[in-house]
Amino acid sequence: MTYGKGRTYKKVEVIGVSSAGIEGAIQQAVSRAQTSLEKLSWFEVQDIRGHIGEDGKVSEYQVVIKVAFELK
Repeated sequence: MTYGKGRTYKKVEVIGVSSAGIEGAIQQAVSRAQTSLEKLSWFEVQDIRGHIGEDGKVSEYQVVIKVAFELK
């Protein structure tokens, strides 16, 4: 990717879910977005939430991100 020239991006919202933590949820969202979108460039975290199991422990992390990709 060459920086320094004009570029235009679009952002879409993706929600990643993982029992392995926040980073796992982010990676899940980015990996899934990569299968549908081309030229992914960056992401920003919008929201973090999770599910608490009956045992009182965190059982699932949910991370809402906006992922940006360069328009053709």
